[in-house]
Amino acid sequence: MQMDVIDLRDFYGRPLGRVAQYHISRRVRQVWADVRGLNVLGLGFATPYLPPFLGEAQRVIGLMPARQGVLHWPADGKSLTGLVDERELPLEDESMDRVLVVHGLEASESMRGMLRQIWRVLAPGGRVIIVVPNRRGLWARREATPFGHGQPFSRVQLTQLLRESMFSPSAWEVALFAPPFDWRPLLRSAAAWERVGQMLWPRFSGVILVEATKQIYAATPLPVTGKVKARVRAIAPLPAPARSMISGNEEG
Repeated sequence: MQMDVIDLRDFYGRPLGRVAQYHISRRVRQVWADVRGLNVLGLGFATPYLPPFLGEAQRVIGLMPARQGVLHWPADGKSLTGLVDERELPLEDESMDRVLVVHGLEASESMRGMLRQIWRVLAPGGRVIIVVPNRRGLWARREATPFGHGQPFSRVQLTQLLRESMFSPSAWEVALFAPPFDWRPLLRSAAAWERVGQMLWPRFSGVILVEATKQIYAATPLPVTGKVKARVRAIAPLPAPARSMISGNEEG
């Protein structure tokens, strides 16, 4: 059963949700340290992670899938959110520089359709960060949190899905190592769990974060034999090297 916006809002209003928001936000900002002058899109239920970009990015908007529902955000001022069909985003081609997907891909009824739309709206050189539950982690096994709903992923599965959708993974992060329980002493030690988990068991994080770039295809003329002079164009992907931010280059 998919959580709706009320469930998601309530989760982030709890101490456990605030801890999750803090540690995931830190990882996102490590990858996107500077978004000055860029257009940033949050897709899914990404609004808890968008405030750091307000006042820095040129434009920040949050789009939420119709089956999930939508909430006004930010609380003060003009709403920057909208209700959309994830397979038909109401944005122009190549109009966004950064796309952050949280509580989106794992619950999508059309993962490839969503990724195709993200590819379409990303500008050349644009980047997407996708946050998904780690199938090896405890958070994917507890339905009391949003990360216990939808399809969890391994790093290998996520890489394959991205490459099939014309994205190239460029950076990896992990977060949420503390057990997913609203127990005050446990929450107070969450930072220590993060430090130890990053060093000792990165495979068992609660969530996986992957940054990916869109693959741009180039038309390359091929030589043609015979008397008739003609040009045949072949489509070839331009590869983007991937770098890992996980200690030990762990594969999920």
